[in-house]
Amino acid sequence: MHALRTVIIGVVAAAALAPTSSAHGTEPTSVTKAQHRLNVLGCDAGRADGTVDQHTRAATIRFQSRVGIRQSGRLDRRTRIRLNDEDAPRCDERPVPKGSGSGRRIVVSQQQNWVWLVGPQGAVVAQGGMVDNTRVLHRGSHATGSYCGRAGRIRRNQDYSGRLWLDDFVRFAPCGIGFHRIPLYKSTGRQIHPYWILGTDLSQSHGCLRLSRELADRVWAFTTRRTPVRVV
Repeated sequence: MHALRTVIIGVVAAAALAPTSSAHGTEPTSVTKAQHRLNVLGCDAGRADGTVDQHTRAATIRFQSRVGIRQSGRLDRRTRIRLNDEDAPRCDERPVPKGSGSGRRIVVSQQQNWVWLVGPQGAVVAQGGMVDNTRVLHRGSHATGSYCGRAGRIRRNQDYSGRLWLDDFVRFAPCGIGFHRIPLYKSTGRQIHPYWILGTDLSQSHGCLRLSRELADRVWAFTTRRTPVRVV
């Protein structure tokens, strides 16, 4: 009986120590370390639990877009090597893209899914991730204001269906394209998707730029007068 009990304990212990694989074939210990590292770098991977879910995938995409490698969302070898570099950059602090103009302006990078508010001397006032739709909004120079006879700024706008609130709406391109907070269901007040989708291509808007509540507030305050918007 004692021998049998010893065998059972040994089997249980071995099973607990044996590495298992995630959906992408990466050991949980490696994934957990990557999740911790992503969080330290401000990429927001959520819980460091060793599971490669959509939250971790979104964080990986934000990091890949930050360092300029293919945005697969996978913790592949190249991504993990760059992630563990001592000089790995933060996801939430990015330099304004070169060739995006000068002076006071808003800069939008569709490749990085990122927005910068730039002051008159070139200092970044605020920045953050966004969701847009490249089939509707194209690269070029725009400016905030009224288009097609529609108001340039609407504190509590709504979508065409009448089911969603588009708070802090700031128009910057014809006719219905503007910045606004992630839409809220009128029926429940809940966002249509979480903040961690921002800065990725895991969702698409109908053409507008969806922002976090904080960044939408900053855009609203920044655009009290006509403001250039450069989409790169």
